[in-house]
Parts: sequence; structure tokens; C-alpha cells
Amino acid sequence: MMPRALRRLVHMVLFCPLSKGLQSRLPAIKVKYLLLAWLGILITSWVIYMQYASYSELCRGHVCHMVICDHYRRGIVSGSSCKALCDQRTLTMQRCMSTSSTHQVYIGLWKDRPVVIKCGLEDPLKTDGAPGSFLRQEMSLFEKPTRGTSMDEFKEMLHSFLKANLGEQPSLNTLVDRVITLADINKDSKVSLAEAKSIWALLQINEFLLMVALQEKEHTPKLLGFCGDLYVTEHVGHSSLYWLEVPHYLQALVPEALSSSLNHWLAPAWPRRARITIGLLEFVEEVFHGSYGSFLICDASPRHVGYNSKYDCKMAELRSVASEAVVRGFMRGRRCETNADCTYGRDCTATCDRLVKQCNSEVVQPNLAKVCVLLQDYLLFGAPVDLRGDLEKQLRTCVTLSGLASQMEVHHSLVLNNLKTLLWKKISNTQYS
Repeated sequence: MMPRALRRLVHMVLFCPLSKGLQSRLPAIKVKYLLLAWLGILITSWVIYMQYASYSELCRGHVCHMVICDHYRRGIVSGSSCKALCDQRTLTMQRCMSTSSTHQVYIGLWKDRPVVIKCGLEDPLKTDGAPGSFLRQEMSLFEKPTRGTSMDEFKEMLHSFLKANLGEQPSLNTLVDRVITLADINKDSKVSLAEAKSIWALLQINEFLLMVALQEKEHTPKLLGFCGDLYVTEHVGHSSLYWLEVPHYLQALVPEALSSSLNHWLAPAWPRRARITIGLLEFVEEVFHGSYGSFLICDASPRHVGYNSKYDCKMAELRSVASEAVVRGFMRGRRCETNADCTYGRDCTATCDRLVKQCNSEVVQPNLAKVCVLLQDYLLFGAPVDLRGDLEKQLRTCVTLSGLASQMEVHHSLVLNNLKTLLWKKISNTQYS
């Protein structure tokens, strides 16, 4: 129990900081400081409450663990990480990084090595909140393939799925073989029903599909393991271009100019930012007409671009990257009144044909133009004086690029290479190259 004298003191500070008796005994300056202290306590309490409320809503890793391990022990799912997660407990979730209640992201440890653990959950508003309701919702993920499906039938399922999501590509059979190899965790040249159900559920996750398709690319995080529809990737030391991210509930209180200035002050030295930028431009090249088609960046946010301790760019978040085939399929035949009705994700926007009131299939702004909009803020501040003029000119040209097919091939490549060359010339033969 709190002592009576202490309770009275707390009551006085919180509920009557400006009583007449107190004002008569304290100089005005002290009353002002007391008011500021009271206001500070109030704001701090509100921030702590919002942090707690946000954490409890967004961070449900314990539910992920419970559901996946229940399915694993019942033989429904399998995966290369299942024993470490459920039996040995050498794969553990440590720090919650989730920004959505339906997509859990945790920094974790796997045999004392930092990793990123991701898994999907149903929206808690669509369940009754009981542990069994999550199990029922998750079961639907593992309905395919059904018992009795042959290996040839499963390969045909995979081929049809990949064709629908990546388009008709000459190398789809190679990708099917890669998926089969990944699913065969015990390397017995067979795929069990649990292995097949797990890899099928994972392929429904856009980011996992992209990691498999782009696994040999330098700027895509490496896939380290999976269990059911939970997957583990390499840890990217810095998961955003900027260090400071103002929570949504504080954005109205913190001026944008202040947060921008702080991020500029905390950012790496300009040559290191140039190195990160070159890696980001290389990623744009990698997803433009790759082995498995073209991919579109549908949310070019600094929160999705990370880098490691060597300042090599690594895409920390791939959920906003979509195949061109998927985006075209979304636009095809879609009814519209304005261009805003023809938007996939956050900013993959096509034009609306107002005569027939249908979306055109070509996205207006290509990946490179979106990335250059991001780089105008990230790269120009602190740039060397002798380079700044040319850099501004290159970036202005870049942001005006069109996504129309007539411009995409030659012009896109020319602008990208010019920008890379400009940066490489400045940092080559230095400690930053």
C-alpha cells in the first residue's frame, strides 16, 4: 500500500497544481515550472499508454508460435525451422517490429545469430479472440494440396500458380524445381503432404514468393528457413533508410521539418549514402526484366529500404513489390472514374480511360522514377559542392520518367546508368567504394 503522506502528495501534484494556497506560498516562476512538469508527466503518460496499446494490438508473436507449433506437432505442417522453433527452442522471438496485426515481424535469435521472423495471422477483429479461433482460421491455409495428390499433380499446381502470379516465363520450370527442392527439407527426393502444404501456404505470401524468385540477387534478404507459413530471413542491421520514425499518434505533434532535420543529422556520411543508393539502383535493375519477369515497387518508402554494417543496400520489406503480371491482371477490365481508381497497392497507378470507364494496364510511373523521388531527399543534403549541380539535374530527369512502354527500355536504362556512374566516380578508389 502507498503511504498516506505520499498519496496526498501525488494527489496534490496531479489534481491541484495551481491551488490558491500553493500560489500564495510559491513565486510565480516556480508555479510555471510546476505546470510544465505536470504537463510533461501528462504527455509522457499518454505516450507510454499509446505505446502499450499499440504493442498489445500489433505484437502477437505468441499466437504465431502457438498456432504453428500446434500444427507441427499434429503433423499438418513441416519445415526446416520447426524443430528449432517448437522442440529445441533455439529459434526465439525477441523484439517486435510489426506494423500490422496480421503480419507479424520479430527480430529473433537462431542459435545466438540475429534473424528476422515473419508470419501471418488473421485479423483479430474477425475472430472471437479465443485461442481455438486462431487455430480454426489458420487451418484453412493448409487445405491444399489434399491427401492423394501425386508429385506430378503438385508440380502442375505449382506451375499454374507461378504462371498466374509471374506471367508466362520460359524459366518457370526451373522455378518449380527450386520450390520442390526448398520443400524437401529432409532431402529424400520426396515431398511429404506436410511439406507440400507448408510450401503451398508460404507461396501465397507475396514476399516469400519474391524471395524465392530473387534469391540469387544481392540486394534481397536471404531466406534461412520456414515452418508452416512462418519464415526466417537474414537480419538487416538497419531496416530503414532513416533512423528516426515518428509514431503515427505523435505525427500531429512533431513538425515534419523537425523530424526531417533530425534524420539528416543522424544519417550516415554522404559517401556511405551514395554506396547505399548504388545498391538500391542495382535492385531496381534486378527486378526490371529479370529471369522471372518484371516486378513493380508499389510503395517506394524509406521504411522498406535497409542496409547492413558494410552499407550494402538490402530490401528490408518486399511485401510492396508485385509482379507486373499481377498488377496488369488487377487493372484489366477494372471500372474507374479517375486515375485514383486504377491504383494497386499505394502508388502503382495506371490511367483511367474515361470514355469506356476502364483502367489501362500500363503503370504510369516506373520503379526508377519512384526511387529517385525518394533519393531527392536522401542524397542531396550534404552532397559534395562539385557534384551537387549534376546530381540535381540527373534526379530531375529521373523523376519525370514515364512508365509507358515507348520510354521504358532505352531511356530507363540510360538514366539509371548515368546516375550510377556519377556516384561511382565520386566514391571509387576511396574507403567507401
